[in-house]
Amino acid sequence: MRKTSTRKRRGLGPAEMRAGYHFDYGKARPNRLAALMRGSTVAVVLDPDVASVFHSSEAVNSLLRSVISALPEKVRRKSKAG
Repeated sequence: MRKTSTRKRRGLGPAEMRAGYHFDYGKARPNRLAALMRGSTVAVVLDPDVASVFHSSEAVNSLLRSVISALPEKVRRKSKAG
């Protein structure tokens, strides 16, 4: 049986932060996905409803490439330069 504390914890609200935090870096692990992030790779987090439409990163890239090709040439040139 698991013991539970009878003390009531004072929770911090979502907008509140403690004055300081202690991180135990001894428990840190290497990022297993770091090897996938090569060169100019950018990680983008999709909202769950958007992510549910795509089954792979190739599907996302394919759609984005088709959107880019549909953009006017003037807009495409502008984004490449900046």
